[in-house]
Amino acid sequence: MRDLVAGMRYLGKGQRWVAQHGRWWGFGLIPALIALVLYAGVLVALAIWSGDIAAWATPFADGWGSPWQGLLRGVFVALLFAGGLTLAVLTFTATTLLIGDPFYESLSEKVEESEGNCPPSPDRPVWQEIWIALRDSVHVLLRAAGFGILLFFLGFVPFIGQTVVPAIGFCVSGFFLAVELTSVAMQRRDIPVRERLRMLRGRKGLAVGFGTPIVLLFLIPFVAVVLMPGAVAGATLLVRDLVPGPEEPSEPGAEAVGQNAAAAPYGQPGAPGGFGPAPAPFPPNQGPPQAPPYPHQQSGPGSSAARPPAGW
Repeated sequence: MRDLVAGMRYLGKGQRWVAQHGRWWGFGLIPALIALVLYAGVLVALAIWSGDIAAWATPFADGWGSPWQGLLRGVFVALLFAGGLTLAVLTFTATTLLIGDPFYESLSEKVEESEGNCPPSPDRPVWQEIWIALRDSVHVLLRAAGFGILLFFLGFVPFIGQTVVPAIGFCVSGFFLAVELTSVAMQRRDIPVRERLRMLRGRKGLAVGFGTPIVLLFLIPFVAVVLMPGAVAGATLLVRDLVPGPEEPSEPGAEAVGQNAAAAPYGQPGAPGGFGPAPAPFPPNQGPPQAPPYPHQQSGPGSSAARPPAGW
């Protein structure tokens, strides 16, 4: 539950960041607007032809009487359009990221610079970055499609298909949407797509808490365009906390002290498990100073002032 809430907070943090940097919000709208026009045309075509697709996919119901034929094909059309919307939500992000790869790379880098310790981008040409993003998106979408097909058929189960399955479908879509949105910051760190999936599977609540509200909001017309820049910014902030960065010395000179300690034998002064800094070397032709003689050397119990201090 804590991870779910934390994921929602990252979405809010991302939207707050772009609200404070209005120029970058407008910059991030450009690829989302282009993708919106493309997807609006596809969804309108699906709505127009969904009845014909349902009749073609269910020829066995041609001889059924009323109301069973209409009920079956009505359920098929509803599931087909719901599946198309779910696929549109998932592929909208992937397509927008592909169209706007240079845009969102710059936006994500600006977010990291504002937070400090921005990792350097890999030294690759733009076409190679786009090819890697396309390959990774296909890998993620194939995995998401497997879940989508399973949930599609489970949707025909009475009661469960109309209640539990849609809820699970939104969570699954949210997880894979989080994978897509974090790909910009993950790719800058040269983390392969399989490792990204493994990391987010280890924090499913965080990924679902971040991605599922975006899936639900993306179902509202034009909201996806407005929220996309903030979603990329929030995903960047999420990656910064999910992926551990390089450790830095906590105090000035701590790194040099650590190197000196590593060079000294264990258990000696200046080494791990020893005392303080390493002693200075003895002058030439002179050994270590001799301890003053103790008047009463004894091995048994006695006054602590009469015994030399215990050494290591």
